[in-house]
Amino acid sequence: MAQYQIAVVVGSLRRDSFNRKLATALAKLAPADFTFKQLPIGELPHYNQDDDAAPAESVKRLKADIAAAHGLLFVTPEYNRSIPGVLKNAIDHASRPYGQSAWKGKPAGVIGTSIGAIGTALAQQHLRNILAYLDVPTLGQPEAFVQAKDGLFDEAGNIGTGSLAFLQGWMDHYVAWVKKHAA
Repeated sequence: MAQYQIAVVVGSLRRDSFNRKLATALAKLAPADFTFKQLPIGELPHYNQDDDAAPAESVKRLKADIAAAHGLLFVTPEYNRSIPGVLKNAIDHASRPYGQSAWKGKPAGVIGTSIGAIGTALAQQHLRNILAYLDVPTLGQPEAFVQAKDGLFDEAGNIGTGSLAFLQGWMDHYVAWVKKHAA
């Protein structure tokens, strides 16, 4: 049985981030041949093209973790109708220098949660535009704009019963997407 390593990029640094909880809970819905590694992005310096020739160790680790992965999972909040700056910073670091993007060709899933009624719909659309430019094949359907409300997670941190069938379906589609594109 093949093993699939998934690099998870959570676009929130907040200690009690709903999106970090979602990323952790989603990983439990995947089959046993999938493993998920949340990549640290908070320690990255601000992207500066002047540093491309001598990137920080945190940038080298990020790019190495992405290169080692068979797929990507982006779990992002929505800040001011777009993606958080820390997520954009990580994307920029791993896509540079020009022509040496670590993201290229890696199959991805995009999901997120927020307390708003539309979840993270606009942030996800902005992220999809960026990923399209970076040649990252991204799962288009089903979309998942998850509202963070009571019952999304149970007391153990798993997906709650009200959202379980939907998010299991999303994960099943994501797994199939990665297997199709990671071959």
